[in-house]
Amino acid sequence: MRMTGNTILITGGGSGIGRALAEAFHSLGNKVIISGRRRERLDAAIDANPGMVAVELDVTDPAAILTTAAKLIADHPALNVVINNAGIMLIDDATGPVDEDKLVTTVTTNLGGPIRVTAALLDHLKQQPDPVIVNITSVLGFVPLVATAVYSATKAALHSYTLSQRYLLRAAGVNVIEIAPPWVRTELLNSTEEERAMPLDAFIAEAMAKLATDADEILVGDAVAMRANPGAGEQAFIGVFNDLVASGPPLG
Repeated sequence: MRMTGNTILITGGGSGIGRALAEAFHSLGNKVIISGRRRERLDAAIDANPGMVAVELDVTDPAAILTTAAKLIADHPALNVVINNAGIMLIDDATGPVDEDKLVTTVTTNLGGPIRVTAALLDHLKQQPDPVIVNITSVLGFVPLVATAVYSATKAALHSYTLSQRYLLRAAGVNVIEIAPPWVRTELLNSTEEERAMPLDAFIAEAMAKLATDADEILVGDAVAMRANPGAGEQAFIGVFNDLVASGPPLG
């Protein structure tokens, strides 16, 4: 994708991978707009990066998405890149009773959010030069972490949806890219100091380098090997991976 001269919306841009991507693109001379639910996080990000813009948005609210999309188009008519990064990761139990709040919130945020945000902005994107949609999935969409079975399932679903989008939007000239991060040191599952996770700055550096190519699937670090796993032996690999995680400190 083109790495400068864009106007970019990044959902969930107040912290973690979203904020780090926002700062990386901002430093390259792009107009960056971040969104999120927590105003204090957004304010901290834009205070640290003069020229960056922030809008409050809860991606679980369909009406808010439509209202915000209309305002973004009016205020930033050059908007040509949408990075769907907002997501939540909660511990669940795939063997026990369903926690309805966790289930609905996770699915609505991680899958419904990207679908609705993209749909609300797609007609506008089609009219822009070099339009790009970037969906942030996870390596857990290929090799699930059983302690976060619902999260892993939403990322697998978003991967599938991305494949459909990419196929359908070819004729419209919209580039659809998937970034599937490995375990990265962010606030998800309190992983900021997790030694088994990839440092955030190293992840961003590699992801940005690969985004500058014509790749439509961005795999960084351990994600490369884990992406290659699905197949006849995937259940055995999932066992090895989850046994390894379980042997370390408790998650969350």
